[in-house]
Amino acid sequence: AAKEAAAEATSSSSESVPIGNTVVAMTLAIATVSAGAALAENATASMVPTFDPKQQRFDQSTFMGRLSKMLLACDPSLLFYSGEEVRRCKAMVDDYERHLQSLPEGISETEMSRKLWEAQRVASAALHPDTGDSIPHPFRMSGYVPFNGPICVAMVASQSTSALLFWSWVNQSQNALVNYYNRNAASEMTNETLMKSYAAAVGSALAVAFGLATFIQRRYSPAQAKNLLRWVAFPSAVVASSLNCYIVRSPEIDTGVPLVNSDGEEVLPNETSKIAAERGVNSTTLSRAMLQAPVYFLPPFMMGALPPLKNAILRNPMMR
Repeated sequence: AAKEAAAEATSSSSESVPIGNTVVAMTLAIATVSAGAALAENATASMVPTFDPKQQRFDQSTFMGRLSKMLLACDPSLLFYSGEEVRRCKAMVDDYERHLQSLPEGISETEMSRKLWEAQRVASAALHPDTGDSIPHPFRMSGYVPFNGPICVAMVASQSTSALLFWSWVNQSQNALVNYYNRNAASEMTNETLMKSYAAAVGSALAVAFGLATFIQRRYSPAQAKNLLRWVAFPSAVVASSLNCYIVRSPEIDTGVPLVNSDGEEVLPNETSKIAAERGVNSTTLSRAMLQAPVYFLPPFMMGALPPLKNAILRNPMMR
């Protein structure tokens, strides 16, 4: 009886998410993103542009500029700033003109601009741009890796239908809360629209996950099904995130969006374009689908396609 209980416990453990390895992986991911953000910030410290809250620190017409902006926005170290520090940074940004005009002795304009860019980064990471309210830590951009990362790992690592459905629901619920706390408060998005997007995202994710998992388990042997289930998270996340994005953004197609030039000035004052809105919504929806690939598609692909990694995993079951 003891042997049977031990065997059952081992089998149950193998079907669950490897929590210990997940924690190690997420710790490494957090360290990597934080180190990348610190490298990007320090490497450009001597050539920051003069601070302007309406402009960008990095050139958004280049890949490196966009990458640097995203690295600094997703930096998990931003989660450690207290509410008082955030408010102090916000006050500094609001009074940026005085700081630039009355430079302390020994501080150059470039150094002050760097301090102001950093203060803006800290404040914008924690405060809603429209309301000024504090965004809960799990739903900030800087909280994506430490909070959403483990959920993504759990989805890919799930080896049973029930586990896959549960983590798909958790993932879409977390995404819905991110959308809610980071919504455009100046727009007319209602709670009804948010609930529709949540229901559509959860329903589509669970339907795709359940359908594919059921098909795989009926069509293939248990050993084959166990390996194939890791791929189910990708299509379910693609369908859910795309549908979620389209439902939330689709009202823009009816109302249209203003046309602006490169300086953010309206080309046709008091006029909107439905064609531009449709292109924007469709492009954003497509990008949401493509952004799922690095998280849900590449890990299982690399585990099965790279011989050295595959052999290492086969030799060490704890890495699975």
